[in-house]
Amino acid sequence: MTSIVVPAHNEERVLGRTLSALLAGAAPGEFDVVVVANGCTDTTAAVARGFAEVRVIETEVASKSNALRLGDDAAAGFPRVYLDADVVLPAEQLRALCAALTGGVLAAGPRRLLPMDGVGWPVRWYYDVWERLPHVGDELYGRGVIALSERGHARLGAWDDVMADDLAVATAFGPAERAIVADAVVEIRPPRTYADLLRRRVRAMSGNARLVAGDRPAAARAQPRTGWRDLRRLVTADPRLAPKVLLFLGTAVLSRLRARRADGTWLRDESSRA
Repeated sequence: MTSIVVPAHNEERVLGRTLSALLAGAAPGEFDVVVVANGCTDTTAAVARGFAEVRVIETEVASKSNALRLGDDAAAGFPRVYLDADVVLPAEQLRALCAALTGGVLAAGPRRLLPMDGVGWPVRWYYDVWERLPHVGDELYGRGVIALSERGHARLGAWDDVMADDLAVATAFGPAERAIVADAVVEIRPPRTYADLLRRRVRAMSGNARLVAGDRPAAARAQPRTGWRDLRRLVTADPRLAPKVLLFLGTAVLSRLRARRADGTWLRDESSRA
C-alpha cells in the first residue's frame, strides 16, 4: 500500500481539487491517504473528511514540518509520498512516480507544469529564466510532491523543523539516487502578481538560509545554486533573454534583502490558490 501524507494549512479552496484528482482513478484500498490539518482556521479538515478514503489528523500547531512528522507517524505503508495540498497529481501518474523507485533510486519526483494563464508578465519573465536553469530540470525541489522508497525514507530520518522541506529532501540524495519521472506531471500554479512572487521567493530564501545554518545531518551534498556563469550562458545562447535575466537578478537581490529582515512569519502566496 502506498501511503500519501498531505500537510494542509488553511487549504479549503484547493484541497478538494487535489484529493479528487488523486482518488478518482484509485482502486479501493490502493492508497493510504493522511491529511494533516495544521493550525487551520477554516474548513480544511471538513473538506478532507468529505472523502471516505482519507484519514484526517488535526493539530493546532501551524507547522508543515510538524504536520509531516504527524503524518509519517500515522502512515501505514511504502512507498511514502509527500504531497502538497495545492497541487494536482492524478492516480495513474502517482503510480508512475512510485514505479520509478527501483534499484538504487530512493527518491522520485514528477515533471512540473506551470500554467501561465492569468499571470502577470513580470512573473512570466521570471519563470522563463528559472525553467532554463541547469538544476531546475533534474532536482527534486519545487515540485510539490516527492516519493520515497522505504530505504529512502530511512535515509531521510525524522522531519527536522525546517521551512525548505523539499530542498532538505533533495540534498539528501545524490544524482544516481533520485529520478524525475517523465510519465508523471504535476500542475503547480505560479503566483499571479509580482508582489506574490516576491513573497514566495522571500520565504524560499529564508528557508534555504535556515537549512544551511542547521547543518542537516542527512544532507549528501550542498544545495544546488545558480551562478553568474549560468545566467551568462543563457544570454549568450539567446540574447533576447537579457531583459528577463535582469528582472530575474533584480528579484533575487530584492528577495535576499527582504529575507534578511523576515521574522519567520508564514509568507505564503495566496494568489495561486484562487
